Amino acid sequence: MAKQIIRPARTISGSLEVPGDKSISHRYAMLAALAEGTSDITHFSAAADCRSTLDCLSRLGVTVEAKGDRVRVTGAGLGGLRQPRRALDAGNSGTTMRLLAGILSGQEFRSTIDGDGSLRRRPMRRVIDPLTKMGARIRSREGGYAPLEIEGARLSPIEYTLPVPSAQVKSAVLLAGLFTDGVTSVIEPVRTRDHTELALAEFGARLDHDGRAIRIHGRPRLEARSLAVPGDLSSAVFFLIAAMVLPDSSLVIHNAGLNPTRSAVLDVLGSMGAPVSLISVRSSNGELVGDVAVRHEALKGGVIEGDAIAQLIDELPAIAVLGPYTEQGIEIRNAGELRVKESDRIASLAENLRRMGAEVEERPDGLRVAGRSAGRLHGAEIEPHGDHRMAMAFAVAALGAEGETVIRDAECAGVSFPEFFSTLERLVER
Repeated sequence: MAKQIIRPARTISGSLEVPGDKSISHRYAMLAALAEGTSDITHFSAAADCRSTLDCLSRLGVTVEAKGDRVRVTGAGLGGLRQPRRALDAGNSGTTMRLLAGILSGQEFRSTIDGDGSLRRRPMRRVIDPLTKMGARIRSREGGYAPLEIEGARLSPIEYTLPVPSAQVKSAVLLAGLFTDGVTSVIEPVRTRDHTELALAEFGARLDHDGRAIRIHGRPRLEARSLAVPGDLSSAVFFLIAAMVLPDSSLVIHNAGLNPTRSAVLDVLGSMGAPVSLISVRSSNGELVGDVAVRHEALKGGVIEGDAIAQLIDELPAIAVLGPYTEQGIEIRNAGELRVKESDRIASLAENLRRMGAEVEERPDGLRVAGRSAGRLHGAEIEPHGDHRMAMAFAVAALGAEGETVIRDAECAGVSFPEFFSTLERLVER
């Protein structure tokens, strides 16, 4: 397994454009596959997860042409997918598995979708239950784990209240709702990212919103579109955090997605004292896009909890490693979902921060990381447990530490950001 050595840096400065947003790339590709005509998608994510989605769509009979960050998808229409000859491979991508489960539940054939060892440990009962209520027959390993064997059916609409806030579960049910003859409703107790709703509307689906309820009308005619994917704010956050770690830093991140259900991280950093500003904000295919400028300022830290957690779930690892560089430290509560991501992120954060000399209190649903008064971090060997966000978070934490840090299995960063380490190296000054 490849190792990456991270040496201390003096500052980070310049400008960059991060890869296309993973979440949006998945959704554009899937809906393009169900649309009529050929969709052109530019700035498509280079992440391995999104390539898994494209591969699955190809195996379902969809014509996919990918060249660099441009993808052309010739849709098969709602009823045009074909039974795959062998099991679909979602790789490490929970989004691929959960969202495709919704689509496959409405097909008139049997299919199996599987993934790597990490994905096989992630809970799928949360999508199996509502899709079964709609009429699909889904077999899984005991406890609701992949592989999923899905026997599609003519689905019936349901009204479903999410037991836990999850954009992926919401999306699976809405996508399944495309294949019903009625109106499917999803009620979310806490607002989660709404990329699926925005993308569905772009492709021509009819949705209604009533408070926390989202309703989709079945059997729409989806039409091909030309789409540009915004930059991935979750990837941009690692560079924003690097600027908070290193004095005299100044960065501009161009064309970042600023969807209000994703940009809560900017509000959190701002509340801690980070001077973050937005430039040239505009709308593109229903999504907000703009440039993000940040410069270094000493941060006070704080507590992150409650409803905010659902909108910060992917950014919490980067925020957590910022704790030793703040005045008060950082405390994360109500984030038990972190334990069932690509790794147990609470345990992994606590383990690796301690390796670097941080004071950490691990809790069932979060952790508390002591501030700078507990001492400066030192270099260590980091075990990311195959989790891309762990590898990137600790690479950033290492920039301000004493001595070299070694990131084991560093290539796992390619799941979301293949060029992460080379981009970071280009921007730091030593």
